[in-house]
Amino acid sequence: MHRRPVAGRAVNRAVTRAVTRAACVVAALALALGGCAAADDGGTTADVVDQGYQSGDGSTTTWARADRLGPLEIRGTDYEGGTHDLAQWRGDVVLLNTWYAACPPCRAEAPDLADVATDYAEQGLHVLGINSRDAAGTAQAFQRQLGVPYPSLDDTSGSAVAALQGVVPVNAVPTTVLLDRDGRVAARVLGLVRPSTLRALVEDLLAEEAT
Repeated sequence: MHRRPVAGRAVNRAVTRAVTRAACVVAALALALGGCAAADDGGTTADVVDQGYQSGDGSTTTWARADRLGPLEIRGTDYEGGTHDLAQWRGDVVLLNTWYAACPPCRAEAPDLADVATDYAEQGLHVLGINSRDAAGTAQAFQRQLGVPYPSLDDTSGSAVAALQGVVPVNAVPTTVLLDRDGRVAARVLGLVRPSTLRALVEDLLAEEAT
């Protein structure tokens, strides 16, 4: 019976450790570059390790006018104490965005959302954030640092997200939902939204007439 030399066993252990480390690095890079985990309407995405956020793959779903659900009913108070009710915006297009400060995709898309909110405000677009996690100070610091010009609901009670989930599945943070002029859900983007996609969705809805 031949015994494997101790030196050979040590080399094999070193190779195994190196392969394991390489696999971990590849997995981490995949998460970092992809920035998302797959999601579908019937389940939830996996939490990204050590980040605490659920990220979608940026997939966009749109609904034909005849298939849209709603109108969506959400009301609440923002971090500055202002009150908002979606019913007051019937006749205009509404963009809802779920976010919180420690979510990297939320920070990445904030400048694009701010630009859209400013560029289309006079055409009848209202933008409203929904934050279910942050205390007021944290949320307001995010808004100041990233120049967010629109309000966000303080939704630590979860009521706004629950109302949203009752009409359209929201399986990722961030999620962007667009309502038509009748307050019905017309489009949804799970995860980081591309600027070109966002503008195309907004412009299509602004071109529609209320029923």
